[in-house]
Amino acid sequence: MGHHHEHNHSVKNIRTAFFLNFGFTIIEIIGGLLTNSMAILSDALHDLGDSLSLGISWYLQKKSDRKGEDNNFTFGYKRFSLLGALINSIILIVGSLFILTQAVPRLLNPQPIEAGGMLILAILGIAVNGMAVLRLQSGKSMNEKVVTWHLLEDVLGWVAVLVVSIVLLFIDLPILDPILSIMITVYVLYNVIRNLKKTLMIFLEAVPEDIDFNEVKKKIASLSGIVSTHHTHLWSLDGEQNALSTHIVVHDSLSRTEVISIKQQIQEFVEELNLQHLTIQVDYEDETCCMDDQAEK
Repeated sequence: MGHHHEHNHSVKNIRTAFFLNFGFTIIEIIGGLLTNSMAILSDALHDLGDSLSLGISWYLQKKSDRKGEDNNFTFGYKRFSLLGALINSIILIVGSLFILTQAVPRLLNPQPIEAGGMLILAILGIAVNGMAVLRLQSGKSMNEKVVTWHLLEDVLGWVAVLVVSIVLLFIDLPILDPILSIMITVYVLYNVIRNLKKTLMIFLEAVPEDIDFNEVKKKIASLSGIVSTHHTHLWSLDGEQNALSTHIVVHDSLSRTEVISIKQQIQEFVEELNLQHLTIQVDYEDETCCMDDQAEK
């Protein structure tokens, strides 16, 4: 129930961010045309890309909230949210590289800027994108985290525009615009690449980074009645909910009640791992495991 509420909250947050971003993009395009500012029009193009990725995120986050599983997705739809994070990361990286290609040449050839129009749009941009960031900053899914970086980039970008526009009202120093743009873009790019790495690790079914896998195996193997363990696998479905499967070898003399007790102890132990799926296969000493693997150390 709690997880469903959180994911439903995620969908609403991303939906709100989408409408805020898309609505402001329209305003930004009109404002850029009225002020004849290429900088603002370029940012409008970037925000249009943001709106597209937010729309994709909204759809995939909603898709990931489908209850249960089916014959196509036996683990359910949790990873659709992760797919949204991956797509957003790629779009943001491409967008950031595009901004750099536009900003770097302006270091050598600064362009004249309409400071008054920039100032008005900057204040509006900070307000609109800031509201969206506040809605998403408490999000736990990888999708929400990446979308938050999308919007945070916009907020920081508009802060830079605000600072530059104020300075340019008093001093003719247009080179400040590309300098701040490059600094902010590199900062955001660094954090997005970090999130992309985490997303790819989840797709590759790596052990969640906050869990000591060796400690998990040791605790399971140390339970009374267990001879050894093998084929223990731990991975994350979407960066929040995890799955664990393991084979345990028990003494031949153990009764059904004792085996059930061992399984209950494992279930109690792994509760702290935030598991969505747990599979325990029990083998007796005189059995040959169908996977035919060596016991884990």
